Amino acid sequence: MTSKNLTAMESSIVETITEEAWITLATDLIRCGQPASGNALDPDQPHAQEEAIAHMVAGELKGMGFQVEMPIKRRGRPNVLGTIKGGEGPSLMINDHLDTYPVVEPEKWDKTDFDPYKATRHGNLLFARGTSDTRGNMASALLALRAVTAAQPDLKGELIACFTVDEERDGTDGSIFMVEEMGLNPDYSITAEPTAWGGPEGPWGMSISTANSGHCLVEIEIKGSKGHIWRPDIIANPILEAGRLLADLETMAFTHVPDKFMGHTPPMCSVVRIRSGLPGEIQFSPDTCVITLSVVGIVPGMTMESVLQDIALVTQDKLGDLNQISTQVRQVPGSLFVAGTENVEADQEPVVTLSQVYEAMQGEPPRLNRKNAFNDTIRFREKGINAVTFGPGEDGWAADNEWISIPKSVAAAKIYAVTILRLLRASM
Repeated sequence: MTSKNLTAMESSIVETITEEAWITLATDLIRCGQPASGNALDPDQPHAQEEAIAHMVAGELKGMGFQVEMPIKRRGRPNVLGTIKGGEGPSLMINDHLDTYPVVEPEKWDKTDFDPYKATRHGNLLFARGTSDTRGNMASALLALRAVTAAQPDLKGELIACFTVDEERDGTDGSIFMVEEMGLNPDYSITAEPTAWGGPEGPWGMSISTANSGHCLVEIEIKGSKGHIWRPDIIANPILEAGRLLADLETMAFTHVPDKFMGHTPPMCSVVRIRSGLPGEIQFSPDTCVITLSVVGIVPGMTMESVLQDIALVTQDKLGDLNQISTQVRQVPGSLFVAGTENVEADQEPVVTLSQVYEAMQGEPPRLNRKNAFNDTIRFREKGINAVTFGPGEDGWAADNEWISIPKSVAAAKIYAVTILRLLRASM
């Protein structure tokens, strides 16, 4: 990373951002409030409890001089909102979320001595639940805020730090609550979430995601006839029909208009669960099988109705002519449809300044793309905020033995810091 294109003030501030400081902060954030902060997307699973990590982050912000509030929609789930008022100028929000994925199989976490919340370094990688999504990114954001505020610059605008709950479940108690009920509406927002590419070795970088793909959960219920296992020849087994349908679901094309920025995948199905059979009835083949799909890569113009119609057509084409088989396609109860967002243009802020800082410090321009996953950026874009995503986590993270690159994380913290200074036209 080069600092030859930075001002003396910018250089002095980024020099305070060190690898040691990032590892210490990331380690503390990763451990805090776990496993209670694990928040499954499954609508039938309990909500996370992010209170402990929220209070830790609130304490960090208070120590930096932020005025801090902790707005709550659901008990045990406080959001954290910090503000520093500057002079006349734009407002810039740095955002991240407080929940993580749950850990279901700790026996697979051999990189952390089978303790998923024990941050463990191997070479230039830090392993633990929440490293890539997203407490490692959060450490970079907080370290940047700490470096900027410690210098006490004169900010020409408002600096906002917003850390939300419930991001892993589409933001009902977090970002949706903050924009719709608390009136959160900054001019610009940068969400510290995974956009890194290149893996742990070799050439690498961090994209600026100027748009996000949407997603939804869909169920296909296939009904047949229950029968004894000794007579499979006279029954309509819905499990077998589900198996025949899966390949068609994998390759189906959704109705959509290609966007300027597509995600890493086109709109497509990801099969996440198949349910069938009843305890105590293994001597009978079941009469019902349910396939659960996550439809990902959703771009602007696609709707819940269009997605259901497309899947229903494929299902009907495959199974509609079979006797004793009926099907129903529906949205998973309790789940949300998340639409794809319109992109922030390359000549708009904060893309302009973030791109300039990235190139000055990394020696090459960043890639602009559409992020294929959900994060709070979507809810801010729905509000009309110029919101983008940029962070050191890998955009395609590991389910077990999750990791993040330490050099990328330190680089991101420095880029955040200089971007804050330039967007808010800071001076000493």
